[in-house]
Amino acid sequence: MATSKKSIYSALLANLLIAITKFIAGGISNSAAMVSEGVHSLVDTVNELLLLLGLHKSKKQPDPQHPFGYGKELYFWSFIVSILIFGLGGGISIYQGVTHILHPEELGDPTINYIVLGLSIIFEGTSLIIAFKHFNKERGDTALWDAVIKSKDPSSFLVLFEDAAAVIGLIIVMICIYLGQKFKLPYLDGVASLLVGLLLVFVSAILARESRSLLMGEGISSETKKTITALIEKDSDVVKVMHILSTYQSPNEVVLMLIIAFEQDRDTENINIAIDRIRALVRKEFKLVRFVLVQPENLDHDTYL
Repeated sequence: MATSKKSIYSALLANLLIAITKFIAGGISNSAAMVSEGVHSLVDTVNELLLLLGLHKSKKQPDPQHPFGYGKELYFWSFIVSILIFGLGGGISIYQGVTHILHPEELGDPTINYIVLGLSIIFEGTSLIIAFKHFNKERGDTALWDAVIKSKDPSSFLVLFEDAAAVIGLIIVMICIYLGQKFKLPYLDGVASLLVGLLLVFVSAILARESRSLLMGEGISSETKKTITALIEKDSDVVKVMHILSTYQSPNEVVLMLIIAFEQDRDTENINIAIDRIRALVRKEFKLVRFVLVQPENLDHDTYL
């Protein structure tokens, strides 16, 4: 999580400085694309602040109102970030783009735009490299897209996607400004803003999908369930693991409920001893599992959960 914060702080600093310079450059050169890029960087700055807020709130200790803790605060604020990217970043850029396509304006001297865009690519690219290294370390040998789907820490892939979208957007704007200036096509400035907006909407849809899944109570993978089942069914007092229910409370915390059929000739004391043994075994093998709830059930009981 410390490395995740490092990537967030680096992105925060880069986006804040870049947003200011983009707005100044857009005002001087009368470029809608640069203004849209400024909005994009400003939204990204706010997003990093919200992610840091979510990380901070997720560390609060459990209390009577939230006995499982506040880990899902991170998922909530990550979802808010994806909405902001869609509404502010994407929406404003698309509006600016359509407006300047319908009513193109002559651009001023683009020199300052090229300077700002070039520096922005360097800064955003550096932030992207930091975020990618952090995510690469976490995913190991897992394919990139599979790692995004399986990741339970949205702060890592949110920053990665934000930075990637920022770099792609900067390249789009630079190309369109150059072509517009070279061929005297001022509407290409609006096209650049529109393309950046559509890119942000696309990215926000992906991030919203993943954040929503975690916020709604995403559980452990089917492979992990099979491993837990095999582990528990080795116990001499267990007949069958009937159901496994789980949810991620935070990237590092899982709540697990096991519905288990025990041998019918075991008395209450033996079952309680077996339950304690199973809890200890699961926690030892799976460090992310903080809470293990075990419900004994008859084998012939029809329970569908």
